[in-house]
Amino acid sequence: MTASAEFTAPAQDQPLLRSVLRGALRLLFRGLVRPPMPIAGQRAVLRLLTAATPPLRGVSRSAGTLGGRACEWHKPQSARGTVLLYLHGGAYLIGGPNTHRAICANLAKRGQLQVCALDYRLAPEHPFPAASEDAVAAFEALLEMGYKPEQIVIGGDSAGGNLSLITSLRLRDLGLPQPAALVCFSPVVDFTGEQLHEPPAGDPLIHRAWVEQARGLYCPPGIRLDDPALSPLFADLKGLAPVLIQVGEDEILRNDSLRFADKARAAGVEVRLQRYPDLWHVFQAHAGMLKAADFALAEVVSFLRERGC
Repeated sequence: MTASAEFTAPAQDQPLLRSVLRGALRLLFRGLVRPPMPIAGQRAVLRLLTAATPPLRGVSRSAGTLGGRACEWHKPQSARGTVLLYLHGGAYLIGGPNTHRAICANLAKRGQLQVCALDYRLAPEHPFPAASEDAVAAFEALLEMGYKPEQIVIGGDSAGGNLSLITSLRLRDLGLPQPAALVCFSPVVDFTGEQLHEPPAGDPLIHRAWVEQARGLYCPPGIRLDDPALSPLFADLKGLAPVLIQVGEDEILRNDSLRFADKARAAGVEVRLQRYPDLWHVFQAHAGMLKAADFALAEVVSFLRERGC
């Protein structure tokens, strides 16, 4: 890969905890969240794995609706004017605001941001482009609520990172304003899956069979996997909002981030790429427990503050 790393995380710490987490994820997530487990079972596994997320002191949580979809708001006691529209990961098949509370609440507290986690529609019940339609509607709803574009950040992990990027591109094509910034944790940018990474330590979270299952259920028949509306790596990226990308070195989607950073820079987009050695897909979900996750979220806040968010 040729993308230059603007930043590489500090040396590995908490080796015992990392080892325990890696083993648990390999057994309980990678071992179960894939075929032949039915989608309903996969959703239940993720809910169980994230059910113990405790409320974060100083951050209130409330249910709401945005753009016609349910959402969950995380608001710190002294919130700034910025709102982060958070689009959760889960291969467009599983997950929801309730499964990503650790990331959302910690971002809200660290950045004194209002974070709105959108419950967008999922496949196989609602394949592409349902999620994209929901995300655009949510952005428009924030504008109607009185937020200025420079007060809105769009972010997400994995499939949610993909959704963040294609939402920004869709807003551009519709003639709508761009958000202040994009924050992407290990985004999916290439549905062809032709350049997946093979980390020597293995990916403890994502099984290739799950990637193939998600691709088959989310992508409708007749649409090319390199269609820019699905795979932003193949899009014209001019005019995209400034983007922060964080990716672990021990994940099969690592190359997506590196390739996208290269192409975005070539298109004149402001990109900050951060690589985290010895870490896996969306390790930021361990915020409050894993020091590297806390460090990564602090980097998100610094990135946003530099842009006045």
